[in-house]
Amino acid sequence: MRHVIALDVGGTGMKAALIGVDGALLHRARRATGRERGPDAVVAGILGFAADLREHGARQFGEPAAAAGVAVPGIVDESGGVAVYAANLGWRDVPLRALLAERLGAPVALGHDVRTGGLAEGRIGAGRGADRFLFVALGTGIAGAIGVDGRVEAGAHGFAGEIGHIVVRPGGAPCPCGQHGCLERFASAAAVGEAWAAAVGDPEADAADCAKAFASGDPDAVRVWQDAVDALADGLITALTLLDPRTLVIGGGLAEAGEALFTPLRDAVRRRVTFQKLPEIVPAALGDTAGCLGAGLLAWDLLNTTDGMEVTP
Repeated sequence: MRHVIALDVGGTGMKAALIGVDGALLHRARRATGRERGPDAVVAGILGFAADLREHGARQFGEPAAAAGVAVPGIVDESGGVAVYAANLGWRDVPLRALLAERLGAPVALGHDVRTGGLAEGRIGAGRGADRFLFVALGTGIAGAIGVDGRVEAGAHGFAGEIGHIVVRPGGAPCPCGQHGCLERFASAAAVGEAWAAAVGDPEADAADCAKAFASGDPDAVRVWQDAVDALADGLITALTLLDPRTLVIGGGLAEAGEALFTPLRDAVRRRVTFQKLPEIVPAALGDTAGCLGAGLLAWDLLNTTDGMEVTP
């Protein structure tokens, strides 16, 4: 049975699957990333995990995987197959595609984790059927993926979609990127958690606690939550003006608040729209499986463009 390896590498864990030609999930597995052992050990762990998946596929389905797709965090040179920089993994210029292709004896596609998750949401998730979509992940930071006709735009240098670094509050809080007032300093799950912890004087309080207090009408929570929603809407209206998406898909940890986020966010974006067309604003559908499913799509895309041709890893 023809199949591909899909691997989503996170800061703490790796999610993997073997995916059939019709998109069926034939096998799933998880392992710890093991970043505490250092960057070289993380690479060795990825290579070992991929090799084990290849062997499982060969035993179970009569042939090894025809290709692999891998999603990784940080700065990614997708065309060159290089993990350029990932602070949480300690990586700099890791030629991951070539290393995996050599280990697996098969072609490999390398993608950025958020763009890869956005690809899955756009094709088979909440954005399915939209010719233009914007996927925004509200997690520890904020990142995005720009979808055009079933693919995701990486940009000339691999930085496309970094909506979290749109400046929404000029002169505001400093951001690790070097700017002041970036969107992710006000509307990420981490930012909401920090603001709520300060408001209640509890360093253990987080964004989920704020969402619960907001739902119960706590005035401090309403203030913190609305500040975040307003900042997010300001960032999104800039993105909508530039990109004109048909569908806006919101995912990540903060989106787990459901309508506590989406109802005020839709209202806030609607108030800011003038000449722009208001897109459908919907929650992501694939959860934490999006990166892995997107990696599988990358692998199948690679095969679809190279079938019948000689592939050099």
